[in-house]
Amino acid sequence: MSHSTSSGIGAPLVAKPESPRFRQPTLRTQSEERAHGCRDLPIRDRIRHYRGGRRQDAVAGLVGISPDYLSQIERGLKVPSLPILCTLAQELGVPAAALLSEQPPSEEETVDSAEAAVGRALLGYGPARSDSPVRAAVLRERVETAWRSWQTSGTRFSEAAGTLPVLVADAEHAVRAARHGTDVDERRAVLRAVADLYRLLRSYLRRAGRVGLATLAADRAMRAAEDADDPLRIAAAQWNFGHVLLAAGQPAEAEGLALRAAEEVAAAQLPDTERTAMSGALQLVAVVGAARRRRWWEARDRLTTHAAPAARAVPDASNVAWTVFGPTNVALHALSIDMEAGETGEALHTADAIDTSPLPSLEREFTFGLEVAACHSQRRDDAAVLLSLMGLEAIAPEDLARTPLARQLVLTVIRRARAMHARQAEHLAVRIGLL
Repeated sequence: MSHSTSSGIGAPLVAKPESPRFRQPTLRTQSEERAHGCRDLPIRDRIRHYRGGRRQDAVAGLVGISPDYLSQIERGLKVPSLPILCTLAQELGVPAAALLSEQPPSEEETVDSAEAAVGRALLGYGPARSDSPVRAAVLRERVETAWRSWQTSGTRFSEAAGTLPVLVADAEHAVRAARHGTDVDERRAVLRAVADLYRLLRSYLRRAGRVGLATLAADRAMRAAEDADDPLRIAAAQWNFGHVLLAAGQPAEAEGLALRAAEEVAAAQLPDTERTAMSGALQLVAVVGAARRRRWWEARDRLTTHAAPAARAVPDASNVAWTVFGPTNVALHALSIDMEAGETGEALHTADAIDTSPLPSLEREFTFGLEVAACHSQRRDDAAVLLSLMGLEAIAPEDLARTPLARQLVLTVIRRARAMHARQAEHLAVRIGLL
Protein backbone atom coordinates (compact mmCIF):
# COMPACT_ATOMS: atom_id res chain seq x y z
CA MET A 1 0.00 0.00 0.00
CA SER A 2 1.44 3.37 -0.94
CA HIS A 3 1.95 6.27 1.36
CA SER A 4 -0.34 8.42 -0.75
CA THR A 5 -3.36 6.16 -0.16
CA SER A 6 -2.92 5.96 3.63
CA SER A 7 -4.90 8.80 5.13
CA GLY A 8 -5.50 9.45 8.72
CA ILE A 9 -5.14 4.53 13.37
CA GLY A 10 -8.22 -9.22 46.42
CA ALA A 11 -6.40 -6.77 48.80
CA PRO A 12 -7.96 -4.58 51.51
CA LEU A 13 -9.50 -1.41 50.18
CA VAL A 14 -7.23 1.12 51.84
CA ALA A 15 -5.88 4.34 50.46
CA LYS A 16 -2.32 4.14 49.15
CA PRO A 17 0.42 6.65 49.77
CA GLU A 18 0.30 9.59 47.46
CA SER A 19 1.89 8.91 44.07
CA PRO A 20 4.65 11.25 42.92
CA ARG A 21 3.51 14.33 41.04
CA PHE A 22 4.09 14.10 37.34
CA ARG A 23 5.27 17.69 36.95
CA GLN A 24 6.36 20.49 39.22
CA PRO A 25 3.37 22.63 40.26
CA THR A 26 3.40 26.34 39.58
CA LEU A 27 2.73 28.78 42.41
CA ARG A 28 -0.96 29.60 42.73
CA THR A 29 -3.24 31.03 45.35
CA GLN A 30 -5.32 28.50 47.27
CA SER A 31 -8.45 29.23 45.24
CA GLU A 32 -6.47 29.04 41.97
CA GLU A 33 -4.98 25.69 42.99
CA ARG A 34 -8.43 24.30 43.76
CA ALA A 35 -9.82 25.57 40.46
CA HIS A 36 -6.87 24.14 38.51
CA GLY A 37 -7.36 20.67 40.02
CA CYS A 38 -11.08 20.65 39.24
CA ARG A 39 -11.17 21.63 35.58
CA ASP A 40 -12.22 18.22 34.22
CA LEU A 41 -15.37 18.00 36.38
CA PRO A 42 -19.01 18.80 35.58
CA ILE A 43 -20.80 21.48 37.65
CA ARG A 44 -22.28 19.04 40.16
CA ASP A 45 -18.90 17.58 41.07
CA ARG A 46 -17.21 20.99 41.14
CA ILE A 47 -19.73 22.31 43.68
CA ARG A 48 -19.31 19.24 45.86
CA HIS A 49 -15.52 19.49 45.55
CA TYR A 50 -15.37 23.17 46.50
CA ARG A 51 -17.81 22.62 49.38
CA GLY A 52 -15.24 20.28 50.89
CA GLY A 53 -16.04 19.31 54.45
CA ARG A 54 -18.67 22.00 54.99
CA ARG A 55 -22.12 20.73 55.80
CA GLN A 56 -24.53 20.71 52.90
CA ASP A 57 -27.36 22.27 54.93
CA ALA A 58 -25.09 25.06 56.18
CA VAL A 59 -23.98 26.05 52.68
CA ALA A 60 -27.55 25.81 51.37
CA GLY A 61 -28.82 28.09 54.12
CA LEU A 62 -26.18 30.73 53.42
CA VAL A 63 -26.98 30.63 49.70
CA GLY A 64 -30.73 30.83 50.32
CA ILE A 65 -31.79 27.45 48.96
CA SER A 66 -32.99 24.29 50.64
CA PRO A 67 -30.55 21.48 51.52
CA ASP A 68 -32.62 19.15 49.34
CA TYR A 69 -32.24 21.50 46.36
CA LEU A 70 -28.46 21.68 46.84
CA SER A 71 -28.38 17.88 47.16
CA GLN A 72 -30.22 17.55 43.85
CA ILE A 73 -27.76 19.95 42.20
CA GLU A 74 -24.80 17.92 43.47
CA ARG A 75 -26.39 14.70 42.20
CA GLY A 76 -27.00 16.16 38.76
CA LEU A 77 -30.79 16.14 39.11
CA LYS A 78 -31.15 19.93 38.99
CA VAL A 79 -29.27 22.62 37.07
CA PRO A 80 -28.84 25.79 39.14
CA SER A 81 -29.89 29.13 37.72
CA LEU A 82 -27.16 31.67 37.02
CA PRO A 83 -27.99 33.83 40.10
CA ILE A 84 -27.85 30.77 42.37
CA LEU A 85 -24.64 29.63 40.71
CA CYS A 86 -23.03 33.04 41.30
CA THR A 87 -24.17 33.05 44.93
CA LEU A 88 -22.81 29.53 45.38
CA ALA A 89 -19.47 30.52 43.91
CA GLN A 90 -19.27 33.55 46.20
CA GLU A 91 -20.05 31.45 49.26
CA LEU A 92 -17.54 28.76 48.23
CA GLY A 93 -14.83 31.36 47.63
CA VAL A 94 -14.20 30.70 43.93
CA PRO A 95 -14.93 32.60 40.69
CA ALA A 96 -18.25 31.75 39.08
CA ALA A 97 -16.31 30.62 35.99
CA ALA A 98 -14.72 27.90 38.12
CA LEU A 99 -18.14 26.23 38.37
CA LEU A 100 -19.18 26.67 34.75
CA SER A 101 -16.80 25.09 32.28
CA GLU A 102 -13.44 23.52 31.69
CA GLN A 103 -10.68 26.10 31.96
CA PRO A 104 -8.12 25.90 29.15
CA PRO A 105 -4.48 25.44 30.04
CA SER A 106 -2.49 28.61 30.46
CA GLU A 107 -0.47 29.94 27.55
CA GLU A 108 2.72 28.97 29.34
CA GLU A 109 1.56 25.38 29.79
CA THR A 110 0.55 25.15 26.11
CA VAL A 111 3.81 26.53 24.75
CA ASP A 112 6.06 24.52 27.05
CA SER A 113 4.30 21.16 26.81
CA ALA A 114 6.15 18.10 25.54
CA GLU A 115 3.60 17.75 22.76
CA ALA A 116 4.33 21.30 21.58
CA ALA A 117 8.07 20.55 21.65
CA VAL A 118 7.48 17.39 19.59
CA GLY A 119 5.42 19.41 17.12
CA ARG A 120 8.23 21.92 16.71
CA ALA A 121 10.71 19.08 16.14
CA LEU A 122 8.42 17.57 13.50
CA LEU A 123 8.39 20.92 11.72
CA GLY A 124 12.16 21.03 11.54
CA TYR A 125 13.16 22.97 14.64
CA GLY A 126 16.26 21.12 15.77
CA PRO A 127 20.00 20.96 15.33
CA ALA A 128 21.59 23.26 12.79
CA ARG A 129 22.05 21.69 9.40
CA SER A 130 25.80 22.10 9.78
CA ASP A 131 25.84 19.94 12.93
CA SER A 132 26.99 16.34 12.59
CA PRO A 133 23.96 14.01 12.47
CA VAL A 134 23.45 11.10 14.84
CA ARG A 135 24.68 7.85 13.31
CA ALA A 136 22.14 5.13 12.54
CA ALA A 137 23.46 2.70 15.16
CA VAL A 138 23.18 5.31 17.92
CA LEU A 139 19.75 6.40 16.73
CA ARG A 140 18.59 2.76 16.64
CA GLU A 141 19.70 2.21 20.26
CA ARG A 142 17.96 5.36 21.46
CA VAL A 143 14.72 4.45 19.66
CA GLU A 144 14.70 0.93 21.09
CA THR A 145 15.33 2.32 24.58
CA ALA A 146 12.39 4.70 24.14
CA TRP A 147 10.15 1.84 22.97
CA ARG A 148 11.09 -0.32 25.96
CA SER A 149 10.30 2.53 28.32
CA TRP A 150 6.99 3.21 26.59
CA GLN A 151 5.88 -0.39 26.85
CA THR A 152 7.19 -1.30 30.30
CA SER A 153 7.37 1.79 32.53
CA GLY A 154 4.63 2.96 34.86
CA THR A 155 5.92 6.51 34.40
CA ARG A 156 6.18 6.25 30.63
CA PHE A 157 4.56 9.60 29.89
CA SER A 158 7.08 11.51 31.99
CA GLU A 159 9.95 9.57 30.46
CA ALA A 160 8.63 10.08 26.92
CA ALA A 161 8.13 13.79 27.53
CA GLY A 162 11.76 14.03 28.58
CA THR A 163 13.24 12.11 25.65
CA LEU A 164 10.98 12.37 22.60
CA PRO A 165 11.39 16.06 21.66
CA VAL A 166 15.20 15.78 21.44
CA LEU A 167 15.03 12.33 19.86
CA VAL A 168 12.61 13.52 17.16
CA ALA A 169 14.78 16.56 16.43
CA ASP A 170 17.88 14.37 16.09
CA ALA A 171 15.98 11.87 13.92
CA GLU A 172 14.75 14.57 11.55
CA HIS A 173 18.29 15.95 11.27
CA ALA A 174 19.67 12.46 10.62
CA VAL A 175 17.09 11.83 7.88
CA ARG A 176 17.89 15.09 6.11
CA ALA A 177 21.60 14.30 6.20
CA ALA A 178 21.12 10.68 5.09
CA ARG A 179 18.94 11.62 2.14
CA HIS A 180 21.73 13.81 0.79
CA GLY A 181 24.52 11.37 1.65
CA THR A 182 26.17 8.71 -0.45
CA ASP A 183 26.17 5.84 2.07
CA VAL A 184 23.14 3.79 0.99
CA ASP A 185 23.33 1.34 3.91
CA GLU A 186 23.52 4.16 6.46
CA ARG A 187 20.58 5.88 4.81
CA ARG A 188 18.39 2.78 4.99
CA ALA A 189 19.40 2.12 8.58
CA VAL A 190 18.49 5.68 9.58
CA LEU A 191 15.14 5.41 7.82
CA ARG A 192 14.34 2.12 9.57
CA ALA A 193 15.07 3.65 12.97
CA VAL A 194 12.99 6.72 12.12
CA ALA A 195 10.05 4.57 10.98
CA ASP A 196 10.12 2.80 14.35
CA LEU A 197 10.38 6.11 16.22
CA TYR A 198 7.38 7.64 14.50
CA ARG A 199 5.23 4.63 15.28
CA LEU A 200 6.09 5.19 18.94
CA LEU A 201 5.41 8.89 18.55
CA ARG A 202 1.97 8.16 17.09
CA SER A 203 1.09 6.11 20.17
CA TYR A 204 2.34 8.81 22.55
CA LEU A 205 0.54 11.64 20.77
CA ARG A 206 -2.69 9.70 20.49
CA ARG A 207 -2.62 8.97 24.23
CA ALA A 208 -1.91 12.65 24.82
CA GLY A 209 -5.04 13.56 22.86
CA ARG A 210 -3.18 15.10 19.91
CA VAL A 211 -4.79 13.17 17.07
CA GLY A 212 -3.66 15.67 14.44
CA LEU A 213 0.00 15.36 15.39
CA ALA A 214 -0.46 11.59 15.72
CA THR A 215 -1.63 11.49 12.11
CA LEU A 216 1.41 13.48 11.04
CA ALA A 217 3.68 11.06 12.92
CA ALA A 218 1.97 8.08 11.28
CA ASP A 219 2.50 9.66 7.88
CA ARG A 220 6.21 10.19 8.65
CA ALA A 221 6.49 6.54 9.70
CA MET A 222 4.96 5.41 6.42
CA ARG A 223 7.21 7.67 4.37
CA ALA A 224 10.35 6.47 6.16
CA ALA A 225 9.34 2.81 5.81
CA GLU A 226 8.68 3.19 2.08
CA ASP A 227 11.91 5.14 1.52
CA ALA A 228 13.78 2.34 3.30
CA ASP A 229 11.94 -0.22 1.13
CA ASP A 230 11.40 -2.34 4.24
CA PRO A 231 8.34 -4.66 3.97
CA LEU A 232 8.10 -5.25 7.72
CA ARG A 233 8.10 -1.55 8.54
CA ILE A 234 5.68 -0.75 5.74
CA ALA A 235 3.26 -3.28 7.23
CA ALA A 236 3.84 -1.86 10.71
CA ALA A 237 3.21 1.66 9.41
CA GLN A 238 -0.10 0.52 7.92
CA TRP A 239 -1.01 -1.05 11.27
CA ASN A 240 -0.11 2.32 12.78
CA PHE A 241 -2.40 4.17 10.39
CA GLY A 242 -5.20 1.81 11.32
CA HIS A 243 -4.89 2.92 14.93
CA VAL A 244 -4.91 6.57 13.89
CA LEU A 245 -8.17 5.99 12.04
CA LEU A 246 -9.66 4.24 15.05
CA ALA A 247 -8.66 7.15 17.29
CA ALA A 248 -10.20 9.58 14.78
CA GLY A 249 -13.54 7.76 14.94
CA GLN A 250 -13.28 6.13 11.51
CA PRO A 251 -13.59 2.40 12.27
CA ALA A 252 -14.82 1.38 8.81
CA GLU A 253 -11.83 3.06 7.16
CA ALA A 254 -9.48 1.45 9.70
CA GLU A 255 -10.97 -1.96 9.02
CA GLY A 256 -10.65 -1.59 5.25
CA LEU A 257 -7.05 -0.37 5.45
CA ALA A 258 -6.05 -3.21 7.78
CA LEU A 259 -7.58 -5.92 5.62
CA ARG A 260 -5.90 -4.62 2.47
CA ALA A 261 -2.59 -4.39 4.29
CA ALA A 262 -2.99 -7.95 5.62
CA GLU A 263 -3.33 -9.21 2.05
CA GLU A 264 -0.14 -7.39 1.08
CA VAL A 265 1.75 -8.81 4.06
CA ALA A 266 0.73 -12.34 3.13
CA ALA A 267 2.58 -11.93 -0.18
CA ALA A 268 5.58 -10.05 1.22
CA GLN A 269 9.09 -11.46 1.37
CA LEU A 270 9.39 -11.74 5.15
CA PRO A 271 10.48 -14.41 7.64
CA ASP A 272 7.54 -16.59 8.67
CA THR A 273 7.25 -15.22 12.22
CA GLU A 274 7.30 -11.59 11.07
CA ARG A 275 4.79 -12.19 8.28
CA THR A 276 2.43 -14.12 10.56
CA ALA A 277 2.68 -11.60 13.40
CA MET A 278 2.07 -8.57 11.21
CA SER A 279 -0.82 -10.25 9.44
CA GLY A 280 -2.36 -11.11 12.81
CA ALA A 281 -1.80 -7.62 14.20
CA LEU A 282 -3.55 -6.11 11.18
CA GLN A 283 -6.44 -8.53 11.64
CA LEU A 284 -6.81 -7.23 15.20
CA VAL A 285 -7.17 -3.69 13.86
CA ALA A 286 -9.98 -4.99 11.66
CA VAL A 287 -11.50 -6.75 14.68
CA VAL A 288 -11.56 -3.49 16.64
CA GLY A 289 -13.02 -1.66 13.64
CA ALA A 290 -15.88 -4.15 13.39
CA ALA A 291 -16.52 -3.97 17.14
CA ARG A 292 -16.59 -0.16 17.09
CA ARG A 293 -19.32 -0.43 14.45
CA ARG A 294 -21.19 -2.78 16.79
CA ARG A 295 -20.77 -5.74 14.44
CA TRP A 296 -20.08 -8.13 17.28
CA TRP A 297 -20.53 -11.35 15.31
CA GLU A 298 -18.21 -10.13 12.57
CA ALA A 299 -15.58 -9.06 15.10
CA ARG A 300 -15.70 -12.40 16.93
CA ASP A 301 -15.58 -14.38 13.69
CA ARG A 302 -12.53 -12.48 12.44
CA LEU A 303 -10.85 -12.92 15.79
CA THR A 304 -11.48 -16.67 15.83
CA THR A 305 -10.90 -17.36 12.15
CA HIS A 306 -7.93 -15.15 11.35
CA ALA A 307 -6.22 -13.61 14.39
CA ALA A 308 -6.27 -16.58 16.78
CA PRO A 309 -4.65 -19.10 14.36
CA ALA A 310 -1.88 -16.59 13.62
CA ALA A 311 -1.34 -15.99 17.34
CA ARG A 312 -0.82 -19.69 17.99
CA ALA A 313 2.27 -19.52 15.78
CA VAL A 314 3.71 -16.37 17.43
CA PRO A 315 5.01 -16.34 21.02
CA ASP A 316 3.94 -13.40 23.19
CA ALA A 317 7.57 -12.48 23.80
CA SER A 318 8.35 -12.02 20.10
CA ASN A 319 6.73 -8.55 20.03
CA VAL A 320 7.30 -8.14 16.29
CA ALA A 321 7.55 -4.44 15.34
CA TRP A 322 6.44 -3.57 18.89
CA THR A 323 2.85 -4.65 18.08
CA VAL A 324 2.60 -7.02 21.12
CA PHE A 325 0.81 -9.52 18.88
CA GLY A 326 0.47 -12.99 20.37
CA PRO A 327 -2.01 -15.34 22.09
CA THR A 328 -2.52 -13.13 25.13
CA ASN A 329 -3.24 -10.04 23.06
CA VAL A 330 -5.83 -11.97 21.08
CA ALA A 331 -7.47 -13.07 24.34
CA LEU A 332 -7.55 -9.43 25.47
CA HIS A 333 -9.38 -8.47 22.30
CA ALA A 334 -11.98 -11.17 22.99
CA LEU A 335 -12.51 -9.56 26.39
CA SER A 336 -12.82 -6.11 24.77
CA ILE A 337 -15.53 -7.34 22.39
CA ASP A 338 -17.57 -8.81 25.24
CA MET A 339 -17.20 -5.61 27.28
CA GLU A 340 -18.18 -3.27 24.44
CA ALA A 341 -21.13 -5.52 23.60
CA GLY A 342 -22.34 -5.17 27.20
CA GLU A 343 -21.90 -8.87 27.93
CA THR A 344 -20.17 -8.22 31.23
CA GLY A 345 -20.71 -11.67 32.72
CA GLU A 346 -19.08 -13.32 29.73
CA ALA A 347 -16.34 -10.68 29.72
CA LEU A 348 -15.44 -11.33 33.36
CA HIS A 349 -15.48 -15.08 32.69
CA THR A 350 -13.07 -14.48 29.80
CA ALA A 351 -10.90 -12.29 32.03
CA ASP A 352 -10.58 -15.03 34.65
CA ALA A 353 -8.82 -17.22 32.09
CA ILE A 354 -6.29 -14.57 30.99
CA ASP A 355 -2.77 -14.50 32.38
CA THR A 356 -1.14 -11.19 31.47
CA SER A 357 2.31 -12.11 32.83
CA PRO A 358 3.70 -13.14 29.39
CA LEU A 359 2.85 -9.74 27.91
CA PRO A 360 5.86 -7.57 27.01
CA SER A 361 3.70 -4.43 27.33
CA LEU A 362 2.53 -2.80 30.54
CA GLU A 363 0.12 -0.73 28.46
CA ARG A 364 -1.80 -3.82 27.40
CA GLU A 365 -1.80 -5.09 31.00
CA PHE A 366 -3.21 -1.72 32.09
CA THR A 367 -5.90 -1.85 29.40
CA PHE A 368 -6.87 -5.34 30.55
CA GLY A 369 -7.28 -4.18 34.15
CA LEU A 370 -9.22 -1.11 33.08
CA GLU A 371 -11.67 -3.13 31.01
CA VAL A 372 -12.20 -5.48 33.96
CA ALA A 373 -12.95 -2.41 36.10
CA ALA A 374 -15.40 -1.18 33.46
CA CYS A 375 -17.20 -4.53 33.51
CA HIS A 376 -17.53 -4.34 37.30
CA SER A 377 -18.87 -0.80 36.93
CA GLN A 378 -21.52 -1.95 34.46
CA ARG A 379 -22.58 -4.49 37.09
CA ARG A 380 -22.57 -1.70 39.75
CA ASP A 381 -19.99 -3.55 41.84
CA ASP A 382 -18.23 -0.41 43.06
CA ALA A 383 -16.01 -2.21 45.57
CA ALA A 384 -14.57 -4.32 42.76
CA VAL A 385 -14.18 -1.24 40.56
CA LEU A 386 -12.23 0.56 43.28
CA LEU A 387 -10.04 -2.46 43.94
CA SER A 388 -9.22 -2.74 40.23
CA LEU A 389 -8.44 0.98 39.94
CA MET A 390 -6.13 0.95 42.93
CA GLY A 391 -4.32 -2.03 41.46
CA LEU A 392 -3.86 -0.07 38.23
CA GLU A 393 -2.54 2.88 40.20
CA ALA A 394 0.17 0.63 41.59
CA ILE A 395 1.45 -0.45 38.18
CA ALA A 396 0.80 2.58 35.95
CA PRO A 397 -0.20 5.74 37.81
CA GLU A 398 0.31 8.03 34.85
CA ASP A 399 -1.94 5.94 32.61
CA LEU A 400 -4.60 6.01 35.30
CA ALA A 401 -4.35 9.79 35.53
CA ARG A 402 -4.50 10.33 31.76
CA THR A 403 -7.04 7.76 30.54
CA PRO A 404 -10.56 9.22 30.17
CA LEU A 405 -12.29 5.91 30.97
CA ALA A 406 -10.26 5.52 34.17
CA ARG A 407 -11.11 9.05 35.28
CA GLN A 408 -14.78 8.46 34.55
CA LEU A 409 -14.78 5.24 36.58
CA VAL A 410 -13.25 7.06 39.56
CA LEU A 411 -15.97 9.73 39.38
CA THR A 412 -18.65 7.06 39.11
CA VAL A 413 -17.47 5.42 42.33
CA ILE A 414 -17.40 8.82 44.08
CA ARG A 415 -20.98 9.53 43.05
CA ARG A 416 -22.51 6.09 43.44
CA ALA A 417 -20.64 4.00 46.00
CA ARG A 418 -21.19 3.64 49.71
CA ALA A 419 -19.54 6.28 51.86
CA MET A 420 -16.39 4.30 52.71
CA HIS A 421 -15.65 3.42 49.08
CA ALA A 422 -16.59 6.92 47.90
CA ARG A 423 -14.07 8.43 50.31
CA GLN A 424 -11.36 6.10 49.10
CA ALA A 425 -12.23 7.00 45.50
CA GLU A 426 -11.94 10.69 46.40
CA HIS A 427 -8.45 10.09 47.80
CA LEU A 428 -7.57 8.28 44.57
CA ALA A 429 -8.99 11.18 42.55
CA VAL A 430 -6.72 13.60 44.42
CA ARG A 431 -3.65 11.43 43.83
CA ILE A 432 -4.22 11.28 40.06
CA GLY A 433 -5.02 14.99 39.78
CA LEU A 434 -8.73 14.59 39.11
CA LEU A 435 -9.64 16.59 42.22
